[in-house]
Amino acid sequence: MGEDTVTAKRVTVVSSAAARLSFAGAATFVILLATLHLLKPELDPSWHFISEYAIGRYGWIMVLAFLSLAVGYVAFVVAIRSQLRSIAGRTGLALLLLSALGLIIGAVFTTDPIRATGDAVTTEGTLHNLGGTLGLAMPFAAALVGWKLVRSPAWGSAKRPLLWATALAIVAFLLSFASVGVMVSQSGGRFGPDVPVGWPNRIEIVAYSLWVMVVSRQALRSSAQRPTALGRVGAEGGTGS
Repeated sequence: MGEDTVTAKRVTVVSSAAARLSFAGAATFVILLATLHLLKPELDPSWHFISEYAIGRYGWIMVLAFLSLAVGYVAFVVAIRSQLRSIAGRTGLALLLLSALGLIIGAVFTTDPIRATGDAVTTEGTLHNLGGTLGLAMPFAAALVGWKLVRSPAWGSAKRPLLWATALAIVAFLLSFASVGVMVSQSGGRFGPDVPVGWPNRIEIVAYSLWVMVVSRQALRSSAQRPTALGRVGAEGGTGS
């Protein structure tokens, strides 16, 4: 067995572990978010953003959810970075890390209540919003990474789930961005029960989580196939010598 083969196997082991962690991080986020809907029914999901679950009782669960998803993003980058060597692919991974940073900032700094205005707006809430702004990099990351993986021969068998997961993430972003923009514009920037911005917000973040889970699962399958291929290469090399 050559040194290159040993190195390749080590990369495969790291990628597999990272893919599992990525899947777990995204899945944990979805589970914790769903749990908060049960624990805090007083927070109407139709017009409150998910960040508001971090305010008050059980707020630590939302913080943990944000950090779990951030870990999922970072682990995702580790899992597939060896398969994305183009400028577009590396740009997508960099954007994903930027989104992870946004999640961490959002976890560290608690948002203000959705109706906070004027003097009620805090520095902590403003920093949280900065984290949310960085999170806007996520759909562009999904588009670039998804596009490059779909074009890769090694991911040929995963083309269909990659396409629908990437399309779901992009469409969810576009619908959320457009619908929230229209509703806020029509309400004059005021929020309340008659401005249902909560559902687009939830659909968008869950779509991102599903994208991470789908691609991580396919990356795990791809990693599982590599030891067999490497074994064949090693055996052939041994026969030739």
